Amino acid sequence: MSLRLRLSLTLGAAFALIWALAAAWMLSDLRNQMMFSLDQRLVASARMVAGLLEQLPALPSKGEGTHFSAEQLNIPGGMACQVSSLRGEILARSHSSPEQTLEAEKMGFHDQMIDGAPWRSFTLARGDVRITTADRQIEREALNMSILLAASVPVGVALLGCLCLLWLGIGQGLAPLNRLREALMRRNADSLEPLQLQSFPSELKPLLDTQNQLFQRIGKTIERERRLTGDAAHELRSPLTAIKTHLQVARMTEGSARDQSLARAEEGADRMHRTLEQLLLLARVEGSLSFDDGVQCSAEQVAKLAMQDAAGGERQRIKLQLPKQLSSAPVQMPAVLSIAALRNLLDNALRHTPADAEVELSLETVGQRARFVVRDHGPGIAAQDLQHLTQRFWRNGQSTGCGLGLAIVQAIVQRCACTLHFDSRPDGLRVELTMPLQPV
Repeated sequence: MSLRLRLSLTLGAAFALIWALAAAWMLSDLRNQMMFSLDQRLVASARMVAGLLEQLPALPSKGEGTHFSAEQLNIPGGMACQVSSLRGEILARSHSSPEQTLEAEKMGFHDQMIDGAPWRSFTLARGDVRITTADRQIEREALNMSILLAASVPVGVALLGCLCLLWLGIGQGLAPLNRLREALMRRNADSLEPLQLQSFPSELKPLLDTQNQLFQRIGKTIERERRLTGDAAHELRSPLTAIKTHLQVARMTEGSARDQSLARAEEGADRMHRTLEQLLLLARVEGSLSFDDGVQCSAEQVAKLAMQDAAGGERQRIKLQLPKQLSSAPVQMPAVLSIAALRNLLDNALRHTPADAEVELSLETVGQRARFVVRDHGPGIAAQDLQHLTQRFWRNGQSTGCGLGLAIVQAIVQRCACTLHFDSRPDGLRVELTMPLQPV
């Protein structure tokens, strides 16, 4: 169902309901007013007949069969009039139908059945006579129906007119959406240029801006993936070429030279394997995959697990410093990501620290955050190069890594509301990583 049809049905039903209620109230009030007016006509006719009787000669005491014409008593058409004594004798009648006499025992208004038809009567006592006027209920209902039809036609026509105007108005109001749809349909599938629509309503401006922002994000994502693909192809080409070269040398040599070539080929394969694992982890972190496996680790557990995974058998080179008081609250992020981020920082520090020096890892909890500081004793990083540390495949001249470790850390930081800060000094690089803790 289209939005235009849905809005038209919803608003049209609301309009029809409101108009129906208003019409029902109006017609009910009109019917009550009409019935009141017809009753007042009976009262006025009875009083008028009473005034005429005072001007006529005296009525006989036995008036059975005595008739006055409706014109003589000035009775409106469709009404019956009867004059009777206090003892119930009919002194005069203005009609020959109905044949049954009107009931005149009760004063005021009275509904009665005469000749099988319902009548509405009014009885007025004046002196020693009773004057009764009446009209048929069927005539009242016919008059009420004619008024109902006369009043319903304008209401129905007005309702149909409102529904037509509503349909046209909704179509005109949705015209900007149709323009947006047509603009999107005319675009090339590969086009990521922002939409430019003139005279766009302010209510729909956020939709247009969001659409353009989506195009911009898609463009950046595609560009980033192209750059990643190009850089990955370049990075993987070097170890593959080295492996191929060393294998060719091993095929042509014997003894220690062959063993050395095979060892270097194995090192190249290990390097390519690490690069592929880092690329896979980076793609998962930057994607929408979930890492939540239900495992929760405290900050101290994250530090110890990261030390176990860091740089294989070089764990003894990492010195862990813990305060006396440390929060036991679990880290508010997937454990696999927190361990991976800290492990990459430790790997980077071990790679740039001399073999006879230690890497220092200190941990403290401040409020609802855990603060890790990794310090190496390497040559440090130039101030102008600090901004490039988290770029993919960026390495300075002294690095032997693949250039993805800190990029993965930066992706985890952005995903999990962490913070990352670098401080390069002459005695080494200090990296500060903070992670949120779950409230206790």
